[in-house]
Amino acid sequence: MFIIALHFSFGIKAYFYVNILKTMLRFSFLMFLFLVPQLIFSTEKDSCKNNKTTPNKLTQPSHLKKGDTILILAPAGRITGEEAIEAGIELATKWGLEVIYGKHLYTINNTFAGTDEQRLGDLQNALDNPNIKAIWSARGGYGLVRIIDDLDFTEFKKHPKWIIGYSDVTILHNKLHNLGYQTIHGQMPATLDLDNPIQEKSIISLKKTLFGEPLKYKLPASERNRKGKSNGQLVGGNLSILYSMLGSDTSLDTSGKILFIEDIGEALYHIDRIMISLKRAGYFKNCKGLIVGDFRLKKNEGNTFGKTLEDIVLEAVEGTDFPVVFNFPAGHVDDNRALVLGARIELNVTENKVNIKFD
Repeated sequence: MFIIALHFSFGIKAYFYVNILKTMLRFSFLMFLFLVPQLIFSTEKDSCKNNKTTPNKLTQPSHLKKGDTILILAPAGRITGEEAIEAGIELATKWGLEVIYGKHLYTINNTFAGTDEQRLGDLQNALDNPNIKAIWSARGGYGLVRIIDDLDFTEFKKHPKWIIGYSDVTILHNKLHNLGYQTIHGQMPATLDLDNPIQEKSIISLKKTLFGEPLKYKLPASERNRKGKSNGQLVGGNLSILYSMLGSDTSLDTSGKILFIEDIGEALYHIDRIMISLKRAGYFKNCKGLIVGDFRLKKNEGNTFGKTLEDIVLEAVEGTDFPVVFNFPAGHVDDNRALVLGARIELNVTENKVNIKFD
């Protein structure tokens, strides 16, 4: 009888523990089904957030010296002939540089300087050639976005060189910034006029950046500036291009950085749309400063939007406390001062002046 009772007792306990085990397994399985998607989503989200993270100090290509080779090419809009870039050729030659040209520099394919394959080939060859010390975009226009994803930077990384240009070249600036390299936002051959005294300061600044001379700017204050002192890597370029890059691997992470923007031919309502979109994308959340260059608003547009450019910008950065500079001489303008994108700068905005110093 005792043995029967003992067996019965063990049977009850075994049944009890088995049920507990089954319950725990069911719970664990349900937790697995719930948590795994969360972990995957979190990982993907973090990956998307961090895939544009750049190092604290970007690689600076070697500064130029007399005898170095600079290549002029057209990776986007077409060039109508040598006369369109002769000022750039003359200037580079005056600086003691050897000037060479992309194979398809003067090729015309509708609005482009050749087909996508031709422009890609010219730019890829220039990136790969270790004897070329600087690549100077003849002009902007439109077209780099069509070839940017097909470029291979393997050889460029072994022999970094300066990339020079603005406007559509912003795409290439962004790409190289995210890869960890400094570039130059500055005058292009097609926009140069050596007889125009207004361009003198921009030409001097470009030479300083290329040949390694100290670069700093002291400017009068704008009454709409937001005062403050900051430092960080300088990033940015053409506002419309920055907007078009959102969500891609050529979008910028502006955390801890100072953003520069400029544009041409945009209506005020569209600038407002862009600035609000950048705000929603987190461009200003952890930004350290904002430098607003030249803006050539859409011609013949009455200000029916009801806000000025300054209103739009300051409204977009409400809730932040970093310094904001207006009227910096850079962009689609004769006085287009050179900026070393990716370099660290000190920005000091006071009531009477603006000081910008490049490390």
